[in-house]
Amino acid sequence: MSRKLFLDIETIPAGEESLEKLQKIFSKKGKDEEKFEDFVAKTTFEGAFGRILCIGYAVDDQQSQVFYNENDERKTLREFWELARTCQLFVGHNVMDFDLRFIYQRSIVHNVQPSIELNFARYRNFPIFDTMREWSKWSMGSVGLETLALALDIPSPKDDGIDGSQVWEFFQKGKVKEILEYCKRDVDTTREVYKKMTFQNQPTLF
Repeated sequence: MSRKLFLDIETIPAGEESLEKLQKIFSKKGKDEEKFEDFVAKTTFEGAFGRILCIGYAVDDQQSQVFYNENDERKTLREFWELARTCQLFVGHNVMDFDLRFIYQRSIVHNVQPSIELNFARYRNFPIFDTMREWSKWSMGSVGLETLALALDIPSPKDDGIDGSQVWEFFQKGKVKEILEYCKRDVDTTREVYKKMTFQNQPTLF
């Protein structure tokens, strides 16, 4: 039986050590109205300069946990890949286009070699099961985790005063603990969505 790893990451923009490089890139952009601060803020969505604050995870039905090492993203990545080598199926929401892609990119930046080589081939659900892609059956559409959870009668992970758009704001206010708890709730919700989508713990109809 495949050992399943449910995961979710929270990301923040580039740190001060990257600002000089980003200023060089920004200076070569077209003359639009974007401010440099806004340009930096957008790095939270890509792994070249954006940073992984934490990686939430749960193995099979175990309690959700989080890899978080203050100011040591490299250690967080090493811990993730050490666990990943023991798992066969990786489950997340938009995990193929965001979470795992981001983890791979940051691993390259930090010279952390992945312990396994995941196959990112589309239109399949092994070794990566992306609940967003499986729900849409690989159409161009997308659905948020909260929307999908509510549709499946699963409690929203966003009910405790934070969602993904507020992570950087919470981080700046020193509310790291709240972010870590939110990340774990996303993992728990993703696991419940996965079970619903794969008809686990359901009565047999045929």
